[in-house]
Amino acid sequence: MKRVAGIILAAGEGTRMGRTKQLLPFGGKSMLEWVVDSALAASLHRVVVVVGHQAERIVPLLEGRPVEVALNQEYRRGQSSSLKCGLRLLGAESDAALFLLGDQPLITPALMDTLVRSYQAAPAPIVMPVYRGRRGNPVLFDRETFPDIDNLDADCGARPLFQQYQERLLPVPVEDAAIHFDIDTAADYRRLLELGMGGQALLSSVQLPPFAKGY
Repeated sequence: MKRVAGIILAAGEGTRMGRTKQLLPFGGKSMLEWVVDSALAASLHRVVVVVGHQAERIVPLLEGRPVEVALNQEYRRGQSSSLKCGLRLLGAESDAALFLLGDQPLITPALMDTLVRSYQAAPAPIVMPVYRGRRGNPVLFDRETFPDIDNLDADCGARPLFQQYQERLLPVPVEDAAIHFDIDTAADYRRLLELGMGGQALLSSVQLPPFAKGY
């Protein structure tokens, strides 16, 4: 059975938000803690959290949780630097990495498990969830793609790989609008608080803006 590691990207500065969004409170925890706890509840064989901006405030939140922390000293160079930083902790025992965003607290363990099972049943270089015809996050990358990720420019995310592997992508239809909902602005955060923990179901009736996250 192929093993999938979870890599949570939580190194960014949150420039559009104007504050460190990973630390924003939601449902009694920070947004990042929700992502971490969901990843730990999924069928991932290990979980890595990539930190950078305000790492001194974020790392203490992870104490007591069985995660590994990767410090990205180059986080200002863009998301690709965090992808690479997380992958450096993975050994040969990891067949793939599921990249999770630290500002998507509504992503559930069930959604992650759906992607992992789809990959295990039909291994592909890239496995992505699709809701109503539109891709979202998290996205799973097979080990085959790791050298290509390492060659990415720091400010481009992994989008070039979607083009490179377009003939072999595995889209996985899901009934979960949360794959399109990340928290980039104050308006996004207000919407999250309004939705609350039942947000996955409520999002299906909300018209979301086009998804434009970096990777």
